[in-house]
Amino acid sequence: MNTLFTLLHTDRLILRELTPDDTPVLAQILGDAEVMRHSVAGVMSEKATGEFIDWCQFSYRERGFGPWAVVEKSTSTLAGFCGLNAELVDEKDEIEIGYRLATGFWGKGLGTEAARSALAYGFEQLQVSSLIAIVQPTNFASVNVIKKLGFGGFVHSQYHRQGVRIYRMTAQQWALGGSEELA
Repeated sequence: MNTLFTLLHTDRLILRELTPDDTPVLAQILGDAEVMRHSVAGVMSEKATGEFIDWCQFSYRERGFGPWAVVEKSTSTLAGFCGLNAELVDEKDEIEIGYRLATGFWGKGLGTEAARSALAYGFEQLQVSSLIAIVQPTNFASVNVIKKLGFGGFVHSQYHRQGVRIYRMTAQQWALGGSEELA
């Protein structure tokens, strides 16, 4: 009955639409305090995770993008999510890259791999002019991912009453392979 639309493939990952069937596993991931330590939403319940998936499905239909399930190819295990989100930031409509992976998948380069694929989709398929990343300065792992992707400079801002860094990459920077000097 429910055919999953596989969106993106990398060497080790499949990024596909999230479905209600993903709720129990994703709820375990988003219910982990360590995974959610830098999230403005905090730890999420299974009900909140289901509502997040509903919102993702709405975003796929209305915008052509949203946070996607990140599935490890070798084990078919749901590792978390990664994708693009429409956000209002500093009173401006933006498209943000976001991701969360279960702790068992940390330190393997999978976040960078998934995020690079999502960036390619945004710039090459959707033809967006720029994408942002919203990162808490103390989220060192995420700062490292953003830098590996080629995001450079940042501005300080407030996001959901928290001090954050907002990194931006333009389509031109993407085409040049990302560059800290161009940020």
